[in-house]
Amino acid sequence: MSSFSLSAEFFPPRDIPARERLLRAAKSLMGSGLEFISVTFGAGGSTQTGTVQTLESLQKLGFEVVPHLSCIGTDQATLLSLLKHYQSIGVRRLVVLRGDIPSGMGAFDGPMRYARDLVTFIKKHFDDYFALYVAAYPEMHPEAESFAVDLQHYIDKANAGADAAITQYFFNAAAYADFVERSEKLGANIPVIPGIMPITNAKQILRFSKMCGADVPRWIQLRLEDFGDDRRSIRDFGIEIATRLCADLIDMGAPGLHFYALNQAEATLAIMRNLDLPRQTAPMAVNR
Repeated sequence: MSSFSLSAEFFPPRDIPARERLLRAAKSLMGSGLEFISVTFGAGGSTQTGTVQTLESLQKLGFEVVPHLSCIGTDQATLLSLLKHYQSIGVRRLVVLRGDIPSGMGAFDGPMRYARDLVTFIKKHFDDYFALYVAAYPEMHPEAESFAVDLQHYIDKANAGADAAITQYFFNAAAYADFVERSEKLGANIPVIPGIMPITNAKQILRFSKMCGADVPRWIQLRLEDFGDDRRSIRDFGIEIATRLCADLIDMGAPGLHFYALNQAEATLAIMRNLDLPRQTAPMAVNR
């Protein structure tokens, strides 16, 4: 691959002050070299309106926007209407997910149970209009029965027509290398973009990691404990750790970096400055 993709992820704000913070962060990222900003989609489509509003606000600032779309808890008619709206406002890429099962929903056995089903649905109705990004889990999805089963789910998504993948965040570059090697051996040759979560809040990262199955190495946890409530030291340490990880991933030939920015810009910009990014400005090629 001859180019390198930089992107970030935001989530829909819940109130006006949060929206103002998001817009300030987005403005800070203007001209930084990000190829796109993706916007999350809540469990069961719970943030659908907020997702659309956030996308349109970011578009006005000049960003290419990439909405997340999940199939759990969203009927096909609603999905089709939403996809047509995205098409009408010039969206050309989507992050396609199964989605989290909303609390109290129990087991779901609808017509689209997995992300691969949603990939197939979008391809059926829109052919290759949208470039489709799917999720990858170098350290295994927390609900998966085994590494092998989880990897097969990923292979199924790639075979259904996904153009690229974005990983769950991780702190061990070897996990990413192992995942890419195993998936390529099984015939999945789409670009796998590492997801990067800069540590800015110790309690938050440990809570997130427990929920999503990301391993926080013991030495990192112990260092965070030493910092106590010193937020500045935690943030600086988080930037240092993420910078080292990104440097290792770039050396491994990763096709890009996707920052879980949490509606903030400071850590992402610091990591990019540390690594002298972007080094290339051409967009990453995906199979279209």
